[in-house]
Amino acid sequence: MQDGEPRMGDSELSTQLELRNVLVIKLADLGDLLTATPALRALRQRFSHARISALVTPHTAPLLWENDAVDQILAFPKADFDSRAGLGSPIQAAQAFGRAANLARQLRAETWDAVFLLHHLTTPLGRAKYQALLAATRAPRRFGLDNGSATFLTDSVPDAGFGARHEVEYWLQVVGMAGAQVAEPCLEMTLTEEETAWADGWWRVSGLEGSSVVALHPGSGTFSLARRWPADRFATVGAGLAHAGHQVLVVAGPGEENLAEEVRVGIGGDAVIVAPETTPRRLAAVLRRCQLLVGNDSGVMHLATAVGVPVVGVFGLTNHRAWGPYPPQAHRVVRLDLPCSPCLYPGHGLGAREGCPPRTCLTTLDAGVVLEAARELLRRRC
Repeated sequence: MQDGEPRMGDSELSTQLELRNVLVIKLADLGDLLTATPALRALRQRFSHARISALVTPHTAPLLWENDAVDQILAFPKADFDSRAGLGSPIQAAQAFGRAANLARQLRAETWDAVFLLHHLTTPLGRAKYQALLAATRAPRRFGLDNGSATFLTDSVPDAGFGARHEVEYWLQVVGMAGAQVAEPCLEMTLTEEETAWADGWWRVSGLEGSSVVALHPGSGTFSLARRWPADRFATVGAGLAHAGHQVLVVAGPGEENLAEEVRVGIGGDAVIVAPETTPRRLAAVLRRCQLLVGNDSGVMHLATAVGVPVVGVFGLTNHRAWGPYPPQAHRVVRLDLPCSPCLYPGHGLGAREGCPPRTCLTTLDAGVVLEAARELLRRRC
């Protein structure tokens, strides 16, 4: 078998495969779930009459609302089982296992034709969790990535490691074993009329109507604060864009209020902050009217791409080949090509979540390079 060639559980051709009830598993954070939306679209196009369900985390489930590629959204708090510490006290552990038992009963109540696991099997704990989930489905076909340990899959493609392919393309490979394809894959998020109307009203109240608006996101979510490029560099980029006639919008995620205010003050003028209480869906509705977003590797970056906004992604320790803005040709990644980078999710390992103490990959990245990348993408929109 050649590297990259699918391992099929039987000889049935994917073009002849008919599926009526399908489960897709993507228990992940905001950006990670969005990288799975092209695969969901491919499944919908291939199996137009199938019932497609998505098993996701509770905080990401709203991202799939209104998406016609999905018929049913199931939510499960995977974080309960990410580590022993997550189980906390005996009472918390009992509650967590109770929720897991309820999910298992729910999965067993269905007759699944196939399940698609859109996860890397990086750790022994992760493999055990996903093996248990797939066993609960009792699906005869189980598709996923194999790093040499996925004996519980019937159909697999080799996992060549983080960044060997973009995450979007890995998940398209997985569903591709069933004959599911999409011509021009892109991240998807479907907004309601109420959400766009709310955002338009917020836009007017904030004094942004009629302006060319560029968004900055100096935060990075809670997974790794080490992904943040220094706030003063964001302020320099914002000031340069403001000087060129753009209105600057600073995005503050939960807990990022002080950081956003520091950047806003550094920019000066009329920079506006999007408050952290804005839901991800409403934030996406606000961002959709921006000309550009400049931000760190985060869920906000992927939200922007999902609503068609060009992105300049600032990357340091994280793996840009795996999680850069997608599709790559529509966006720009700015990073230093250091021998030690990336150190978070390199190859088949988890790497260093907080990087090294100096974080040279970010602290020595000049604002002028990022500003020029922003100007380039803005010139494309003219």
